[in-house]
Amino acid sequence: MNEEQFEQCVHAFSDGLYRFALKNLKDTDEAKEIVQLSFEKLWLHRNGVDTEKSKSYLFTVAYHLMVDHWRKNKKMMTITDETAMNQVAPSTEYSGLKEVLSKAVAILPEIQRTVILLRDYEGYTYEEIGSITGLNASQVKVYIFRARQSLKNHLGSMEALL
Repeated sequence: MNEEQFEQCVHAFSDGLYRFALKNLKDTDEAKEIVQLSFEKLWLHRNGVDTEKSKSYLFTVAYHLMVDHWRKNKKMMTITDETAMNQVAPSTEYSGLKEVLSKAVAILPEIQRTVILLRDYEGYTYEEIGSITGLNASQVKVYIFRARQSLKNHLGSMEALL
């Protein structure tokens, strides 16, 4: 990978990588840091990374950096259903479906949030998500199913949201 190809990667993938990090970390500064470190790692390993696989490489690096961040800050925790329902329960005032969905995604366990964001927001295949997260395709499908079920349970019916 030469300098021009690296710049093309930055222009093509930086926004998606930032969205992915921001949705997971919920902190703009930390998300920017993850994006910067991911591209730095890509640059350092540019000779060993195929240009066609640079997107997958970047998301894999970002995922591992986020896991390290969570471990370092001990932010990995589970949320009880009661707490989750209190956080996602629709208010009497409509605040926007996108905001309600973002809050629902935010309360998912880390691995479920990661796979659902990679699949539904970034459009990765099950196999690509597996290579990014270190899971096999079956595990990815199970986590996505569980995340969607959890979102369905938390959000309830569309009439309740509107």
